[in-house]
Amino acid sequence: MTLSTTEAALVYSALILHDDGLEISADKLKTLIGAAGIEIEAIWPTLFAKALEGKDVGSFLFAVGSGSGSGGAPPATAVADAAPTAGEASASKKEEKKEEKEESDDDMGFGLFD
Repeated sequence: MTLSTTEAALVYSALILHDDGLEISADKLKTLIGAAGIEIEAIWPTLFAKALEGKDVGSFLFAVGSGSGSGGAPPATAVADAAPTAGEASASKKEEKKEEKEESDDDMGFGLFD
């Protein structure tokens, strides 16, 4: 999924405001986006600010990739348990390299520029 310029500008502006501990408002979003030299339709900052109104933007940041759906971060023990040990990591890298070699275009009898 690719973000449009408008979506990216709104998201990054909201993150900047959140990082600075400021309220995410339509006026502040417009100011940041304008300072970046990006032109968007006037309605989008208002809609985006209303969508984030009363939400904890920080919780969104920690929920990314957690798959929990509840907006919370995974427990620290789950993250520690999921981390591979050094031996597992090196074995995994060797397997990946071996698989990449097996799946090359040369084995299929054609290449990208043939």
